[in-house]
Amino acid sequence: MSELAADGVPVAVTCRVLKLARQPYYRWLAEPVTTREVEQAYLANALFDAHRDDPEFGHRLLADEAARAGLVACDRTVWRICSDNGWWSAFGKKRSRGGKKAGPPAHDDLVLRQFRADAPNRLWLWDITEHPTNEGKVYLCAIKDVYSNRIVGYSINYRMTSQIAVDALLSAVRRRRDVAGCVVHSDRGSQFRSRKVARVLDRHDLVGSMGQVASAGDNAAMESFFSLLQKNVLNRRRWATRQDLRIAIVTWIERTYHRRRRQHRLGRLTPIEYETINTPQVALAA
Repeated sequence: MSELAADGVPVAVTCRVLKLARQPYYRWLAEPVTTREVEQAYLANALFDAHRDDPEFGHRLLADEAARAGLVACDRTVWRICSDNGWWSAFGKKRSRGGKKAGPPAHDDLVLRQFRADAPNRLWLWDITEHPTNEGKVYLCAIKDVYSNRIVGYSINYRMTSQIAVDALLSAVRRRRDVAGCVVHSDRGSQFRSRKVARVLDRHDLVGSMGQVASAGDNAAMESFFSLLQKNVLNRRRWATRQDLRIAIVTWIERTYHRRRRQHRLGRLTPIEYETINTPQVALAA
């Protein structure tokens, strides 16, 4: 078209004869295709032909086929072109262009920072904390009953996955038994939004609740427990092994926090004493 225009043939006439629009031509004049883009286009054509002939080939084998056709490129470039166009091996894992499947929606905030309960198993708070050792990190997921501040369930693991939340919730259900209708409040961490956790909540008729994003005050009562744990156990010394820290955490929760640490909100009683005096049936069940 440029050559015809130089010979005096109007662009509009050429486009009408060739049944082309003028806008793409003028866009090309303003920003011509670079030599590299032309080379990439030829390479993509060669890769497509190889993929069509042998759908089981991965990007490295497709690169070999393109090299035999005289189009040599590094594996990374070939992988990028194949990824952009979805040219994967028929034997490989299928890639979803939309990414991972969305998880369950977050729960509404049913607590609104009102950390009060007039009976056991009405409101539980839970969260996850971590602490390093010489062998790696230790993660603790704990659940506290707001009525007595007792830790009714917890799980300690070396990986922070949804399973640690599931294990903590199941331990609380086994300990408290009659938990239907209890509100379980957390932050919006991915562990608490997992499908595994949602299934456990539904199975035991528990009600999920979540604070807002990046708002520590929405679960302040649970953060206060972790602060005590941090000062009394985690920061007391450097922990050599995960097992040493695990034993220290369990010992402090079961012996010190539950049975020896008196709390002003509970009338200078420990969580075990408070439940025993006010709700004997709960103490017997636990």
